[in-house]
Amino acid sequence: MRTWMVTGGAGFIGGNFVLGLLQGDAGVRIINLDALTYAGNLDTLAPLAGRDDHVFVRGGIGDRALVDRLLAEYRPEAIINFAAESHVDRSIDGPAAFIDTNVVGTLGLLESARDYWKALEGAEREGFRFLHVSTDEVYGSLGETGKFTETTPYAPNSPYSASKAASDHLVRAFHHTYGLPVLTTNCSNNYGPFQFPEKLIPLIIQKALAGDALPVYGDGRNVRDWLYVGDHCSAIRTVLEKGRPGEVYNVGGDAERENIVVVRTLCALLDERRPRGDGQPYAEQITFVGDRPGHDRRYAIDSSKLQGELGWRPTHTFESGIAQTVDWYLANQAWCQRVLDGSYRGERLGVAA
Repeated sequence: MRTWMVTGGAGFIGGNFVLGLLQGDAGVRIINLDALTYAGNLDTLAPLAGRDDHVFVRGGIGDRALVDRLLAEYRPEAIINFAAESHVDRSIDGPAAFIDTNVVGTLGLLESARDYWKALEGAEREGFRFLHVSTDEVYGSLGETGKFTETTPYAPNSPYSASKAASDHLVRAFHHTYGLPVLTTNCSNNYGPFQFPEKLIPLIIQKALAGDALPVYGDGRNVRDWLYVGDHCSAIRTVLEKGRPGEVYNVGGDAERENIVVVRTLCALLDERRPRGDGQPYAEQITFVGDRPGHDRRYAIDSSKLQGELGWRPTHTFESGIAQTVDWYLANQAWCQRVLDGSYRGERLGVAA
């Protein structure tokens, strides 16, 4: 049985990756390292309780003593790094935490991975991979046309994207300086089950059900390319198993939508599945609010390299993925309420200018 170390595996994307892998009987043992900050949730991993192929360890990626011990004990064939502070609004209010985790933490993880890899021999050394999961936000903002490619110059515009850009550069540097066999993926906006409700889609669903105003930043015309989390996870597996060390692969859902279109789509789905008691449409709750400071206007991903070289394709359209997502949240309100019982109550973040 193969062994992979997954960092941030109790978070949104990492949790979906671990669940999909192990529930699909992939013949892999996962060493799951997560610091369980506000966005990490062991409830997500409850279906894996008692399984021998899932070892959960609470800790941060910057704890070199812990990471070194885990690498020596379990001898993984790959490290997949999901661990990150990831919410733009939080980075506006408190950028230091993003530097600590996304930059300093990633550096510590890379140093541990490098030293572990250098001590391997033969096929173990040849087959080892370090896969770093990043974001399209490192590329900055697009105009009305064009898409981000793997050669688009970096131009991060928020503390979050700047911290991820720095981590991407560190990953690249460890490959070119030390020879560490790294892979980097830059993805578009993810959505789907188990997403922390500060992000747009789960936030709108929860506020709609609570009868609260549905906040839309600015004029609502900001565009994002939406990627169903299950498709993202399949792309990561594809890159891990087929990607060329040192390469970057962009992952997109081919589903550009304005934010206001996303919100209205959610309202329409909720109108069908969970009508308001007064018979009025959820769209009546939409409220335009002041824009986020430095809000990027448009993102769009060109994933033709990943599709052409490695054969990956998204399996969900936006329509199928968003319907499944709404159904999941309606069926899992207990999970949502347990998340909301913590420090986050749906308040707006990132208003500091």
